Amino acid sequence: MEQPDFFNIPSPCIGVCEANAKGYCKGCLRSREERLYWLDMTDEQKHQVMRLIGMRKTKIDRKSTRLNS
Repeated sequence: MEQPDFFNIPSPCIGVCEANAKGYCKGCLRSREERLYWLDMTDEQKHQVMRLIGMRKTKIDRKSTRLNS
């Protein structure tokens, strides 16, 4: 059984709305569909998107570290 959150899960949008080469927003790292359907998602779906954003950020940070080494 899914336990509801006590507070709304805020959008990760930071107002930098431009797609990168892979189609993810450069500001929040969400896909077009994730941005489009955010308000219709369940809390569990939003948590999953936040996990995916974390994984995408880690991948970008690792790539940036390798390029700067």
